[in-house]
Amino acid sequence: MTRVAILPMPSGQGVVSYRAVAGDKHSQGSTVGQALDALTPQLSVDEAGTLIIVQILCPDRFFTAEQQQRLSELMARWRAARDKGETLPPSEQSELETLVEAELRAAAGRATALGDELGR
Repeated sequence: MTRVAILPMPSGQGVVSYRAVAGDKHSQGSTVGQALDALTPQLSVDEAGTLIIVQILCPDRFFTAEQQQRLSELMARWRAARDKGETLPPSEQSELETLVEAELRAAAGRATALGDELGR
């Protein structure tokens, strides 16, 4: 299963664009759909078969404000390193991957909670 994280990327001018990331593939668009559409052609047939889309929401019991803040910091550092043709130090890359996984689990938790709520 291919996991795709879609993250809002606010600019200093107050404009929000969106970044779609799936492993080492990434794209950007002015909407969630544009970011995903730009990413999809980069995926192999096997990778494009199943997607989990995550959009960071407000802090909640599944993913805290502290986790969101750290994820935002690490994503900014990752982008800066990428733009220079560099990579994050291994410890920060590992922490970033752990936070992305945590947000994916949080999305699953939110979906489960919503399903439970709708099933009542």
